[in-house]
Amino acid sequence: MSDGLQVWIDQELCTGDGLCVQYAPEVFEFDVDGLAYVKDGQGELLTAADARAAVPPSLRLDVIASAKECPGDCIHVVRESDDVEVAGPAA
Repeated sequence: MSDGLQVWIDQELCTGDGLCVQYAPEVFEFDVDGLAYVKDGQGELLTAADARAAVPPSLRLDVIASAKECPGDCIHVVRESDDVEVAGPAA
C-alpha cells in the first residue's frame, strides 16, 4: 500500500475504551470528554467533527490495527488518493 492514509473517529460511536491510544499514542488521544480524537502532525488534538489526520508511514500498521480492534467500531482509515476506507466499519 503506497498511498498515504488518513484517519478519523466517529465520536458518537466512541466507547472511550482507549485501545487506539495504546496502539498509536502519536495519532490518538483522549480529550476531557473521555472520548478519543486524532492528532495532527504537530501533536495538536483535532476536535472538529470531521477532522482527519494524516497517518505517518511508520504508524500505518498500528493505526490499522486500532481500527480493527476498536470495540466501538468508530475508527475510519481511508486512502488519501480516493477516500476508500481500508480499515474500519466500512472497509
